[in-house]
Amino acid sequence: MPALYLASTSKYRQQLLAKLTTRFHTARPEVDETSLANESAEQLVRRLAIAKAQAIAAGLNAGLVIGSDQVALFNNDIIGKPHSAENALAQLRRFSGNTVTFLTGLALVNAQSGNIQVIVEPFNVSFRSLTDAEIMAYIDKEQPLDCAGSFKSEGLGISLFSKLNGDDPNSLIGLPLIRLNQMLLNEGVNVLFLDEHKGGSGLL
Repeated sequence: MPALYLASTSKYRQQLLAKLTTRFHTARPEVDETSLANESAEQLVRRLAIAKAQAIAAGLNAGLVIGSDQVALFNNDIIGKPHSAENALAQLRRFSGNTVTFLTGLALVNAQSGNIQVIVEPFNVSFRSLTDAEIMAYIDKEQPLDCAGSFKSEGLGISLFSKLNGDDPNSLIGLPLIRLNQMLLNEGVNVLFLDEHKGGSGLL
C-alpha cells in the first residue's frame, strides 16, 4: 500500500480517518484559506481541499494525500468557527428553526502520478426551535467554539436538530468517508485488506 497522509492536524478528521485505517501520517498544510474575490462557497472548499493535499504531496516522492475543507452556509452567508461563547450564541440563535447547509471539499492527490480526485459533499442540518436557555446550556456543556456552526453533531449537538439530510453523516464532522473510500479504491487501495499491525499513525 502506498503511504497515506492526512493533510490536517484536526483531531476530528484524524478520528474519522481512523475508522477506515490507522495506517496514516498527519501533516499540517501551510495554506492561505482566505476566499478569493467572487468565489462561491463550493469553489472555495474545492480549491482549499486540493491546495491542502498538494501542499503536503509537493514534499513527497510517493504516497496518497487527503485534503479536506468545510464551510457552513446560511442565507448565502459563509459561517465559520465562533471562537467565543458570544459568537456561538449568535450563530445558534440564527439557526433556530432553520436549515444550514454544510459543504465539505475532499481531495485525494497521488504524489507520484499527480492524479487528483476531488468532490464537494453537501449535508443539510435542520435545527428545531431553540430557546436562549437551551442554547446557552448547550454551549456551556460542550464548548463547541472550534466547530463551524457552533455544534458537535457527534456529541450533544444532536439534541439541537429536528432533521439531518445527506449521504454521509461523517461529512458533517469534516471527512466524507464513503466518498474517500471510493477514491482509495480508485487508487487500488482497499482498506478491508490492510494489515493494521504493519503501520500506524504518525505526525510529520
